[in-house]
Amino acid sequence: MLRFGLRAHDFGPCEAGPLADRIAACGVSCVQLALSKAFPGFPALPGRLSPGFAKATRDSFTARGIDIAVLGCYINPVHPDTEVRETQLRRFEEHLRFARDFGCSLVGTETGSLNPDCSWHPDTGGKAAFDALCGSVERLVRIAERCGSIVAIEPVADQHTVSSIERTKALIDRIDSPALGIIFDPVNLIPRKGLKESQADFFERAFEAFGSRVVAVHLKDFRMAEGEKSEIVAPGSGEFDFTAFFRLLQEKKPGIEALLENTSPATAPAALEFVRRTAAEQR
Repeated sequence: MLRFGLRAHDFGPCEAGPLADRIAACGVSCVQLALSKAFPGFPALPGRLSPGFAKATRDSFTARGIDIAVLGCYINPVHPDTEVRETQLRRFEEHLRFARDFGCSLVGTETGSLNPDCSWHPDTGGKAAFDALCGSVERLVRIAERCGSIVAIEPVADQHTVSSIERTKALIDRIDSPALGIIFDPVNLIPRKGLKESQADFFERAFEAFGSRVVAVHLKDFRMAEGEKSEIVAPGSGEFDFTAFFRLLQEKKPGIEALLENTSPATAPAALEFVRRTAAEQR
């Protein structure tokens, strides 16, 4: 079976113990933990982490039967201000160094854009931005190789540097390292204008291109209106083809950690019941 989990910051911010209690009440086995989002006042700057802090955080979740599947460290690796980019890269490197103390190997980020806030920029899809991204990712991957951790890249359609199946494959081909993995969020990778193929064919094509590098998946749902993605919602309340996706995951990545997004303490129980039932039907 797939291992379903939640984003910790959807249940915070609060201290590790109470946060783990809230998540454990939903009956999940894993979380994605973005420290600066989940813990009140935790700075998004390098220099804060230590083995002791990491182990104490890990133990708070382990005591409730929850693993930390992914450390979220969402940066803009092509930030136009090189000083800001350097600070963000150093923060990510720190997460890679201490990931094992959190009981985790994956540190995740999206790939940013040439705007500081990662919004759409006309040149983000160009060669210069991709080259800058590759420079940042290669730097992080070399640290990960030495630390026994994995740089987990999450592609996002339309506005980010890695915005398509083809760009994801190009990144993997350019930086050929076992320390580079992919967080596959299929809703994020579906373009704003929707697909010209079935969702099942889209999933198959993605797995043909980079399936061997998928290390975790994100689950959410979406709705279309007037030919565009209009709303991102909790799993089971939109148009995403969970049946086809879970069928593929059960075949290609049995036991992978699948982290639900866009939930809350109020909506998580129904979303979890839906994904568990739908996944079980594909076994």
